[in-house]
Amino acid sequence: MNNSPFFIAQRLIRQKLSGKQAAGGTRPIILISMGSIAIGIAVMILAVFIVTGFQKEIRSKVIGFGSHIQITHFNAMNALESSPIDRDQDFYPSLENEEGVRKIQVYVNKAGIIKTAEEFYGVMVKGVYKDFDWTFFNANLVEGKPISWEDSTKSNEIIISKVIAQKLQLKLGDKLLVYFIQNNQPRPRKFNICGIYSTGLQKFDEVVLLVDIRHLQHINDWDENQVSGFEVLLDSYNDLDKMDGFIYNFIGNELYSKKITEAHQDIFGWLELQDMNVLIIIALMILVSSINMISALLILILERSTMIGMLKAMGANNWYIRKIFLFQAAYLAARGMLIGNIVGLGLAFLQWKFHLISLPQDQYYLTHVPINFDFVALLWVNAGTLLLSFLMLLIPSAIIASISPVKAIRFA
Repeated sequence: MNNSPFFIAQRLIRQKLSGKQAAGGTRPIILISMGSIAIGIAVMILAVFIVTGFQKEIRSKVIGFGSHIQITHFNAMNALESSPIDRDQDFYPSLENEEGVRKIQVYVNKAGIIKTAEEFYGVMVKGVYKDFDWTFFNANLVEGKPISWEDSTKSNEIIISKVIAQKLQLKLGDKLLVYFIQNNQPRPRKFNICGIYSTGLQKFDEVVLLVDIRHLQHINDWDENQVSGFEVLLDSYNDLDKMDGFIYNFIGNELYSKKITEAHQDIFGWLELQDMNVLIIIALMILVSSINMISALLILILERSTMIGMLKAMGANNWYIRKIFLFQAAYLAARGMLIGNIVGLGLAFLQWKFHLISLPQDQYYLTHVPINFDFVALLWVNAGTLLLSFLMLLIPSAIIASISPVKAIRFA
């Protein structure tokens, strides 16, 4: 017969869960403890997946408008009116061959004013070249298509946001008159609306338009090789700091590289605060689960005080007996965690696949609750919960040392 603490603990807990043991009313307590762990794990998994999903979606939208890293002049006054840079640089487009760099593209920014029959509306017009990566805007186009590019002539097509279209009562195919100011003189340009996008980020949707870069170069009195700067798209956001240092040294002393996190500190600072919310949720769930497990363990110990006394009378030491009850608690925790993982991952998958829970886009920037399957975080949540719960259970298990075998057997 196997008398190891693990075997004894497993046999006792199975008796409790199966209901074969008539004496004692600890079965409901055990089930409640397992349920609390399962609920806690499921909540933690969903919290991590949702918050990281939210961060990932918002980051990708901001990066879609401005790339991971922008290369400009040191003396650039602002994002709208910058000094021109010669497009013929040693790093363009050869920087794309470097590991970690997905794309490098040129751009020109220019402030403008849309004029309709009834009102004026200030915008930021972004000129894009034929090397522009349309992946982000293609994913967010609600109508129309990207700007068509022809080498022989400038395209008169323009992409506007759904917000601007609704405010100015514009639709796909309409003519749009945009005024630019250069040398204190107005320079109007007429465009055809070829596409309408919507990202949910009001800060950008309310102002950003896309046109052929050659229009803005001509308005600025620049030649075809002069641009506002370069946008660098990376393979991974996690490499942002490392690649920023590499690019800064790669481009020379006359130019300056700026991370997207520096350009939009308000948005990325707000996203970082979400990590604190997740940590608070995880801490509370672990605390509640641990308290329930401690309560269950104390009840198990008190109910088995006679057995403890008999084991001590037969020569078992305190640590041997403690291991029996710790294994019981660990077994309960493992079963609860397994159930919690199944429930949490199942709910996350359903939301990811079917978008069951929707959101008002004007308030949350997204149309539905996002899910990011971060399995590294999932591993840490499970390992951390199991370890912390086990450590907290060491304290109540110490009560075994105070149980006298003589008294425990006498009052059995």
